[in-house]
Amino acid sequence: MLTVNVELADRRYPIFIGENLLGNSELLLPFLDKRRVLIVTNDVVAPLYLEKVKSTLRSIDCEELVIADGEQHKNLDMAVKIYDKLLAGKYDRSSTLIALGGGVVGDITGFVAATYQRGINFIQIPTTLLAQVDSSVGGKTGVNHPQGKNMIGAFHQPQCVLIDTTVLNTLPEREVKAGLAEVVKYGLINVAGFFDWLEQHTDEILKLDPERISYVVKVCCEQKAAIVAKDEQEGGVRALLNFGHTFGHAIETAMGYGNWLHGEAVATGMVMAADLSMRMGCLDQSKAFRIKSTLAKFGMPVEPPATISAQEYIDLMSSDKKAKRGKIRFVVLNTIGEAVLKDDIDMELLKQTLEAQDRLCL
Repeated sequence: MLTVNVELADRRYPIFIGENLLGNSELLLPFLDKRRVLIVTNDVVAPLYLEKVKSTLRSIDCEELVIADGEQHKNLDMAVKIYDKLLAGKYDRSSTLIALGGGVVGDITGFVAATYQRGINFIQIPTTLLAQVDSSVGGKTGVNHPQGKNMIGAFHQPQCVLIDTTVLNTLPEREVKAGLAEVVKYGLINVAGFFDWLEQHTDEILKLDPERISYVVKVCCEQKAAIVAKDEQEGGVRALLNFGHTFGHAIETAMGYGNWLHGEAVATGMVMAADLSMRMGCLDQSKAFRIKSTLAKFGMPVEPPATISAQEYIDLMSSDKKAKRGKIRFVVLNTIGEAVLKDDIDMELLKQTLEAQDRLCL
């Protein structure tokens, strides 16, 4: 088992990474102290792993709430169902929520934990690759609004994150590929050597080779932890983690939540961001082509939907929470492994990226 610590100004919390950790009560019980626990999971994960987690917590007063699966359910209505369960059960401030599932379960459970009785503890047990390498770490919680993704939320750090890499064996191939988008992101924004390594081990990673996957999760969690430690509430360097997300969130919103997986939209968004970086003169053309080629090699979508107009993109991106004083902010690349935040984008160059018919043709 590997342990990565997230170091915050007022406390630290561990990320446990390894195989067959769901049954390890010694990892979870120290964070519960015999408190009441509500496990929030979804109708896909529950039949696979709920009983295993409950058996691990057999000495705890533990209940569960199973919610519907899918990004389209990450909204205030679903949050209210969790509040209703907590209120009906008279859960108090000493209670703990456990998020057992992917990014949707983790985000909405964390949001409820942040806001129920002004804040209660929660634990993340991510069951998708995307959640394991990114969304379960760092304390971003929230729900979607019809006009924008994650527009309602809070920063609320978990007590710990338990990552059992064996659960990925039950993950659909599409979800694995979508999760790899966030993996590639770390190589693009911060660790060029990791991007090189990913290129060299594509086949083994796609086959979920245990050694390779553990390494992937460890590197991503270390990178995320280091960035969060420097900038917990995204006042500076943490914004670089949004590479590809400004375009990607617009795609998710325009296409309807759940039709494009988050990782799929981010993969395409990273290609668009690389294209924009190239048009701005920041990124060498050969490196931009290499980024698209690598994402395609991992089986990710690399072309945006043809149905979204340039103006629709601009409207959606202008109202994105990453916009500042009406200006769209983009993370662009100077090279592979070096990202910068820009809010002075030439709108003509942006429109060229949005309207391109030959965007980084392979």
